[in-house]
Amino acid sequence: MKLILTREVAGLGLAGDIVEVADGYGRNFLVPRGAAINWTKGAEKQIAQIKRARDSREIRDLGHAREIKADLEALTVTLSARAGRDGRLFGSITAGDIAGAVKDAGGPALDRKRIRIDGHIKSTGAHTVTIDLHPDVVASLPVTVNAV
Repeated sequence: MKLILTREVAGLGLAGDIVEVADGYGRNFLVPRGAAINWTKGAEKQIAQIKRARDSREIRDLGHAREIKADLEALTVTLSARAGRDGRLFGSITAGDIAGAVKDAGGPALDRKRIRIDGHIKSTGAHTVTIDLHPDVVASLPVTVNAV
């Protein structure tokens, strides 16, 4: 079965790649989860759009990843969320919230899938999240959560 990946799949490829997989794997796993679409001549036109979006988020090489790591670790990222009297949040801070806060603080646009949060951020105060920029480069980002 020939498919076009719409997002990165470990061990298979990146978004926009055309891959050949077993029929059952494609039909029962990749397509229902939105990780791939069926290959057609018309769908091949979407590949350019998918690759442009991927290139805007992608880290080019090890040197570029190290530059982004230095930029991220120099940032001060502050989020505001509704919280109770004891500092517990009504909800939690997600990777998408952190990616948006990094961009608002003047940092690079990050893919939320690269952000790892140990446990859940469910309280105000200082927290540290890790960002997988490259297989050899991992950045630690301090995040402060304030009550609204």
